[in-house]
Amino acid sequence: MRQRSLTALTLAAVLAATTGCTVERHWGGNTNTGGSGKAKVGLVTKTDTNPYFVELRNAARAAAQANGADFSALAGQFDGDNDGQVRAIENLRQQGANTILITPSSSTGVLKAIKDARDAGVLVIALDTATEPADAVDATFATDNFAAGEQQGAYVKAALNGVPPKLLMVDGTAGSTVDTQRHGGFLKGIGLTDGSPEIKGHTAANGDQSLAQQGMENLLQRSTDINAVYSMNEPMGRGAYAALKARGLTNQIVMGSIDGGCEGVQNVKNGQFAATVMQFPKKMAEQGVLAAVEYAKTGKKPSGFVNTGSAVITDKPLPGIESHDSAWGLQNCWGGSK
Repeated sequence: MRQRSLTALTLAAVLAATTGCTVERHWGGNTNTGGSGKAKVGLVTKTDTNPYFVELRNAARAAAQANGADFSALAGQFDGDNDGQVRAIENLRQQGANTILITPSSSTGVLKAIKDARDAGVLVIALDTATEPADAVDATFATDNFAAGEQQGAYVKAALNGVPPKLLMVDGTAGSTVDTQRHGGFLKGIGLTDGSPEIKGHTAANGDQSLAQQGMENLLQRSTDINAVYSMNEPMGRGAYAALKARGLTNQIVMGSIDGGCEGVQNVKNGQFAATVMQFPKKMAEQGVLAAVEYAKTGKKPSGFVNTGSAVITDKPLPGIESHDSAWGLQNCWGGSK
């Protein structure tokens, strides 16, 4: 990484304080459109604390360095911080980004800022989370989140071995594309609908482990007669597990999750999760950066949805469910050999 002057460092600090975004790196210059030769890649994630987005950022930075591209990363202050992401997009444009990679907190909350960037010649690619409509960005590189949820639901159903589910659901951020798709996919996989009486309660935890624990504790005050738990991601799954453990209920439930981070795979190995569905953010980030490099060189843009895949990780394989064990998962968590 190039040495930054005191002035540049001061500017970064001021921007961090005034925009509500987390700043990783800044470079100056006006926006360069495609075909200019030099890729200047900006990344906007939902937060900079969730391990998943940390991995996404690290993979994007490494890919940029390997391909001679400049790189800068910003993030919202919390999951759902649409205003922070809008300011991040505007800041990256001012810095001269010719490609912006974004994991939108809301599928609709940043559309105007994205449109303004594209109108100015900036390539915009959604990573991990699709926009609504999907063509609000040039392309999306992401997990098929409905399919990932369906994989989780099918596993939980198979693990119950014919016993009707008594289900608690720990959702993410209401209205987000990822939350909606995973929730719907899980219900399809387990064979329920939102109105099914088998669903005994649900809580929204915005991807946060502490909020998930609090939400699960509240649900368990109503009833402990449950045998299955859906968690939208692994941090929330860990929060739910802590609440279940405090009540002595972990042996009676089957809990699935989605993410596939190394910690989540270890949770499978330790028996906290029956299964998790691994995503591949490293692949999303690398493909996004390569598209940015190509755009800078030739002006060629990617288009449409690119599914970067998912895989069930469990140490309790079941008939009809394609899966890998935790040993494989620890070697391949989030798409990279560890």
